[in-house]
Amino acid sequence: MQNELTQGPVMKSMLRFAIPMILGNLLQQCYNIADTLIVGKFLGADALAAVGSAFSLMTFLTSILLGLAMGSGTVFSMRFGEKDEHGLKEGILASFVLLGIVTVVLNILIFIGIDRIIWALRTPSDLVGLMREYLIVIFAGLIGIFLYNFFASLLRSLGNSVVPLVFLAVSACLNIVLDLWFVVGLNRGVGGAAEATVISQYVSGIGIALYTKVKFPGLLKRDKNVRLRLSRVLEITSFSALTCLQQSIMNFGILAVQGLVNSFGTTVMAAFAAAVKIDAFAYLPVQDFGNAFSVFVAQNFGAKKPERIKKGICIAVITSVTFSLFVSLCVFAFAKPLMMLFIDGEERLVIAEGVRYLRIEGSFYFMIGGLFLLYGLYRAIGKPGMSVVLTIVSLGTRVALAYALAAVPAIGVMGIWWSVPIGWFLADALGVGYYFAKYKKAVD
Repeated sequence: MQNELTQGPVMKSMLRFAIPMILGNLLQQCYNIADTLIVGKFLGADALAAVGSAFSLMTFLTSILLGLAMGSGTVFSMRFGEKDEHGLKEGILASFVLLGIVTVVLNILIFIGIDRIIWALRTPSDLVGLMREYLIVIFAGLIGIFLYNFFASLLRSLGNSVVPLVFLAVSACLNIVLDLWFVVGLNRGVGGAAEATVISQYVSGIGIALYTKVKFPGLLKRDKNVRLRLSRVLEITSFSALTCLQQSIMNFGILAVQGLVNSFGTTVMAAFAAAVKIDAFAYLPVQDFGNAFSVFVAQNFGAKKPERIKKGICIAVITSVTFSLFVSLCVFAFAKPLMMLFIDGEERLVIAEGVRYLRIEGSFYFMIGGLFLLYGLYRAIGKPGMSVVLTIVSLGTRVALAYALAAVPAIGVMGIWWSVPIGWFLADALGVGYYFAKYKKAVD
């Protein structure tokens, strides 16, 4: 089930690896989309606003685990490309221990500070109870998230992107069934939606862990020569910390914007909760294509094949831009019907605000697609710090502009929406400029 991306036709091998990743993470988005759709349709705008705001917080905190897993996966890919089996095994052990400790610490901090977190998000008083009910349950799923992301990252680093897709397909379908049962059948409210998601996350996490243990026993079994070495922990940390920082900064910026959105009241909160799900679902394929591209580059970087990397970059850029433009056209044209999937047609103000958001963001997906490729490139060639810089530029611009423009009465919430593509543009310009100025030095 291993797939070396250092051989064969570049486009074919890249797409063959990327497509299962894209399909898998589209299914993963179904967790929260199912919550949003069912909550919005059956529990109303207040519940939708609360769940949407909670989702931004959950995304920020789980991005820490995702960043650590992605950074670890880069190291795994390099060792696999170098055919260093011993180094790969010790890297796996170091990464598992590191992510496990971080997961436990996060769980403790969250449950201690949950009320302060809700207050910091400027949550309207009438939504505090709903948001707290949802968060208490949803954060119990962090261990399941850790297990899935760790083992999915390991399998993908070996070129196996199909198995993570299979486990996500099963758990996504289970989530939808349980959502309907708990929310509609048992009337368990937003807590029931959270329970359905947590159960599904544990199914995918435990399932993929058991699969990896059975199919790749040599990588996970205890071996006297494979030890938890400080050098391996530091190597994983050096890659993972910056990738984790990048993911955290990106989602902290979104969380900061969520607090600003909340200050505009329930209508804007509900519109943002639905529209941001559509937005994320729309550009998720180019995000995952960027992650697949990163594995491709990392394997070839480890195998010392710079010409293959350069060819892969050209193919990746053309593919990402073409797909992004197609998706932009679809989102712009069908913004209103898409919003009506999540909210009752009588909520006209909510739908109108969501449509306005989608038509602004959706016109510029090609820029976020380019940014994901830049993230993947710099992470794969051992320069994750540049990915952090690009994230700071993108999100820093977004947050600063959002707060500045939203304070102008004539602009208001429109300033929040327009700050996003402006941030994308500035980060792309910096990343491309660095590529042309420094790329040869980076891969030599």
